[in-house]
Amino acid sequence: MCAEKKKFILDLPVKIILTEDGASSFISNKKKLLRIRLADNLEEYGVSMDKVSPMSIQSMILLDYISKIEISMPEFVTRRQEVMDLSKVIVFSILYKQFDREIYNSFIKCDVVRRHNRANPSQLIDEKTVMSDKQLRTQLSIKDNVIQMARQTILEPVWKSIMDNTEFTPEEKNVYLLMTEKFLNRLSLMNWYIITKFYKADGFNELLGILRQSLANYMEKSKVAEYISVMVMELALNAENTNIRKEARILYRGVENGDTLIYDPDIRAKIVKEMERKHELVFVSWKIGGGTAAIGKQGRLQITLYNKDDEFQEMKENIESKMSADLNKRSLIDFYRQMPDEAEGTDLGLYYLSYLEDACKKVNVKFESLVNQFTSTDLTVITLIFNF
Repeated sequence: MCAEKKKFILDLPVKIILTEDGASSFISNKKKLLRIRLADNLEEYGVSMDKVSPMSIQSMILLDYISKIEISMPEFVTRRQEVMDLSKVIVFSILYKQFDREIYNSFIKCDVVRRHNRANPSQLIDEKTVMSDKQLRTQLSIKDNVIQMARQTILEPVWKSIMDNTEFTPEEKNVYLLMTEKFLNRLSLMNWYIITKFYKADGFNELLGILRQSLANYMEKSKVAEYISVMVMELALNAENTNIRKEARILYRGVENGDTLIYDPDIRAKIVKEMERKHELVFVSWKIGGGTAAIGKQGRLQITLYNKDDEFQEMKENIESKMSADLNKRSLIDFYRQMPDEAEGTDLGLYYLSYLEDACKKVNVKFESLVNQFTSTDLTVITLIFNF
């Protein structure tokens, strides 16, 4: 297990599609937006960059500024760690947001908050309450001492339970200790306003119980981030190898065993360069279900992966739109099982998928996988859907 980021900068060509709030923020800060064509041939407004900061990605997701992130490359193996780090940053950011939402939704149902609402009908704290960040910061600025005491009160028993758990390795204990702080640090100002307002009030223990239980639950849920990043990388590498084998057969016609060619570093580099010239890329996109208006979908993440040859994509989609009967839908596990025997990584893919499914079930994360294959073309679209 590891933390959600490894580097300050990820060397990846990233397209970031913005939500309405994100676009408004960029425009108000006089930053130019691009009309970006994505792998699904839709055009949306966003920004494109060759390198990206994990912390910037996380901050934008926490602000509900990002609706989709997409990367496309001819090969992924040389960027393995960066791709996995990006995937983990996205998953952790969604977990932070979901944690904060669950805390608030639980807080407003507590007796201490309900008593406050009955006694102060003009100062209700409920699902409709809106306070500006400026107003909240002003309120919290004079309660720094209370915030520190509340943090200690919340965390001490959680940390003790981690340190006393004999099933955790020393490394896991350190990760969990750090993680509890990260989740608490990313609580919204509104939640801290409630914590400090009712700190030591009659009924505060109910708020404490909610916080501690949620921290324990999300420490477990965080394990899923690692499994998702490994699964995404496995799928990307399989797609990459499929493309490289196909190109090798074109470039080196007549060679009896073309597979041996792709393991020669110089030949592989030549093949990858040719794929880049032809724009034969593997695309991975993370669609973040979000925005406060998306009721029931705030914790949704859809990861889509497919190969795409730009030159023929428009023709492919025209064919596919007219030949829906030509579409073969099945689960990811069926897709793996029906891959040719010589396909590399089949067993490994099933192994990762099994771990991912088990990990999701254990922490109540709904997981669904689907493979769409168009038999009239060579287009395969793999979709992983998570509801945290």
